[in-house]
Amino acid sequence: MMFNLFKKKKRKIQLKDLNGNPLNVGDKVESLRYELGICTLIESENGFEYQSESTGQKVSYAKMIDAATTFQKVKKLD
Repeated sequence: MMFNLFKKKKRKIQLKDLNGNPLNVGDKVESLRYELGICTLIESENGFEYQSESTGQKVSYAKMIDAATTFQKVKKLD
């Protein structure tokens, strides 16, 4: 009998900008890395990504993590 001991648990990812503001899909942000400029947070088959409005380039949320704070290296725009 298997008790799913090795089953992966899906974690709910909570993204926050550099100031600790929660981020949601569709939010507009200013990227502080990779010269993306203004981006939109999207969810794709690859997970959460930032898509640049000017170039269309996509960057994974994982590449935007600030190691010191674990927040994203972006600023949420109102």
